[in-house]
Amino acid sequence: MNRFGIAPAVATRDFSLYRDLFPDNIQFDGRTKSYVTGKIFSPAFTYSGERVLTALSRGFGDGLNSTEGPLVRCELPMSFIRPSLEVLAPVTRAIHQRKVVQIHYYSHSSGLSSREIVPFALVNDGLRWHARAFDRKSREFRDFVFTRMETARLVEESSIGEPETADKDDQWNRIVDLELVPHPAQERPQIIERDYGMSGGVLRARVRAANAGYVLRQWIVDCSADHSLEGPEYRLWLRDPLVLYGVESAKIAPGYRAPKIAVPPR
Repeated sequence: MNRFGIAPAVATRDFSLYRDLFPDNIQFDGRTKSYVTGKIFSPAFTYSGERVLTALSRGFGDGLNSTEGPLVRCELPMSFIRPSLEVLAPVTRAIHQRKVVQIHYYSHSSGLSSREIVPFALVNDGLRWHARAFDRKSREFRDFVFTRMETARLVEESSIGEPETADKDDQWNRIVDLELVPHPAQERPQIIERDYGMSGGVLRARVRAANAGYVLRQWIVDCSADHSLEGPEYRLWLRDPLVLYGVESAKIAPGYRAPKIAVPPR
């Protein structure tokens, strides 16, 4: 009743209907005057594990101003990087409405500058959120970190050109097949296989080239050709680093070195 703001009669009717539909899933406890889970309960609905863990750790999560806390005691990693809603709102509107956004952006190369971007997707790299967008200043597709945007506004009078659309972003549309195996330095690879749900000792993942480096960094995968990175944090090894050839984001993959291509003599 508190959760959905309904009257007692409505709640009683809903519980009765659920019991009629799934009689083994719910029982009425006359001692506590409440409904409890049936002894041979079988889920009537399918949920993803990720969504269930989000609800357990952060509350129900579907209310904009929900004050619900975790459903069970839970500790989560601290988040130091939070995007401003004043910046997030116009960028997400632009993605939804296929609009151009003018931003004031801090970059390592040019400091604070004004530019127009055409965003088409949000990306979480495990540490921070950024937008994948076409940058009209550099004429390239790039990643724009939300916390580096000082301001953002929709440019209603500007239309998107054909070279600025997502289907022209080669790095975004290229799919990279990663084969991850337990790091050879790990003494008990069977534990690694179990932790990551490997099949036949291999974890296969298909990721966009634009995001591959972020994924490999987040999972702390040794991407060196000879699995030479040392430390207990390296639990996985990329079995074939050559799959990263030509992947621009691979520059942040741990240990990756682009192969040197021999140039034939003239």
